[in-house]
Amino acid sequence: MTSARLLFDYLTNRIQNYPQKEKQAIVHMLLNHYLRLNNVDVLVDRPIPTDALQPDWNKVIERLNDNEPVQHIIGSEEFCGLKFTVSSAVLIPRPETEELVRLITRDYGEPDGRVDILDIGTGSGCIAIVLARFIPHAAVTGWDVSEKALDVARANAQRLMASVTFENRDILDSQISHLVGDTRYDCIVSNPPYVTYSEAEQMRPNVLRFEPHEALFVEDSSPLLFYQAIASFGKKHLKVGGRCYVEINEHFGPQTSEVFTNQGYKNVSLLKDIHGKNRFIRAEIA
Repeated sequence: MTSARLLFDYLTNRIQNYPQKEKQAIVHMLLNHYLRLNNVDVLVDRPIPTDALQPDWNKVIERLNDNEPVQHIIGSEEFCGLKFTVSSAVLIPRPETEELVRLITRDYGEPDGRVDILDIGTGSGCIAIVLARFIPHAAVTGWDVSEKALDVARANAQRLMASVTFENRDILDSQISHLVGDTRYDCIVSNPPYVTYSEAEQMRPNVLRFEPHEALFVEDSSPLLFYQAIASFGKKHLKVGGRCYVEINEHFGPQTSEVFTNQGYKNVSLLKDIHGKNRFIRAEIA
């Protein structure tokens, strides 16, 4: 029989390429996933029965030290209190995006009739599913260009019992407005690709090697490409008084705000995340 603290220290000491606090967070995730051990179990050094089912820790450490994200190893990530299945087909949900969701739930949380919401670039479905769960009067649609991503999103929605309509759509398609016809939304939300390729060299290998580049990167020559498309689409397909919410590249805050202002949106707000960085825009259609 070993103990939670001994195993925690053993795994933490063997992980490379991460700062100490991040190593500890990774090990806590592993212990919770495989052995249902929480932080308190580690603190009190809870015994682990010899017959407890454990993974091959050597292989787990090998994968981590090859920069594979822990979320891919355990197959999930928590987002807004819900556990989402993730894979190399989708971005791993980030804490900053939880703030984007909270903006919308605060604005639409009080029942006032049906709310039609569109999530552009849904990936794992985390935004769309949380909104469907937390805003019961919402009718939520999620778009993505990747069928593999949509497979993950649909599986997450089914497991989490969320009613979301997922569709294979490309916001950059010149015919997208024609394809959706007269459909109008109260709210459009998106966390589109916004990292420029010149910023890639500053990113860690666990992101560059294991997360989908088409969901991360834009060309340096057109860093606002997706925001221009979203703003243009929203101008035609948001209801009067409808709002658009987007996550943005911190280095292009004012420029991204201008995209929406120039398209005729009002009350365009540039909002900071928990780290004090320009991270979100909320804009209202006139």
